[in-house]
Amino acid sequence: MSVDLSGRVVLITGGTKGLGRGLVQDFRAAGADVMTCARHAPAEPVEDFVTADLRDPAAAAGVVDATVSRFGRLDLVINNAGGSPPSASAEVSPHFVEKVIALNLLAPFYVAQAANRVMQGQADGGSIINIGSLSGHRPSPGTAAYGAAKAGLANFTTTLAMEWAPKVRVNIVTVGYLETEQTALHYGSDEAFEAVVDTIPMDRLVRPHDVAQACLFLASPEAAFMTGADIAVHGGGEPPPFLLAVEP
Repeated sequence: MSVDLSGRVVLITGGTKGLGRGLVQDFRAAGADVMTCARHAPAEPVEDFVTADLRDPAAAAGVVDATVSRFGRLDLVINNAGGSPPSASAEVSPHFVEKVIALNLLAPFYVAQAANRVMQGQADGGSIINIGSLSGHRPSPGTAAYGAAKAGLANFTTTLAMEWAPKVRVNIVTVGYLETEQTALHYGSDEAFEAVVDTIPMDRLVRPHDVAQACLFLASPEAAFMTGADIAVHGGGEPPPFLLAVEP
């Protein structure tokens, strides 16, 4: 799909590596002016970048303000920053749980609030896309706090879609197993990686470009009536556990 976003201003959080970096590249290729942020500056300089810990409401608002100051407006926010290392639910500390939920649920909320204040005052409003996860749609053993936060993000999306319409559209893209430069580290070995791939109907992991294409569609005029939608980019999803138990 070819989408021309020339003259449009996009804020993509967590845009220095992995999925976020892919989103930044594809949106810039579509002609958009893109601001991005992360908690730490990357080793190589990134154009239109600010350092921020989005778990702090003032910092989240500051990123939105920096974007408007730089470009004069804000048309789209992609709440991409998130993630969590694995952790046993019976042993994980309260501090860890709070940080994970703050990053994956509260930070998108704070960014969205600040963006909405800007977008509601623009003649053509704006759009917000939250990056969700399969972990928010099924049990998430080993990442319970992350799964709970992503489930909350999905509800948050549909709620804001009702509250902020018609000026601001709010949608979510649910991402499956993702292939990035850190995929091998995540799965531990080539054998483990291939075993995961074998469970995916499309026979490969999700790539950042796949997610970017869904986001570009949601940002396009063709999606002007779409709000509160959940677009799944997961290659067909996960097979039911009973199938894994009974198939040779």
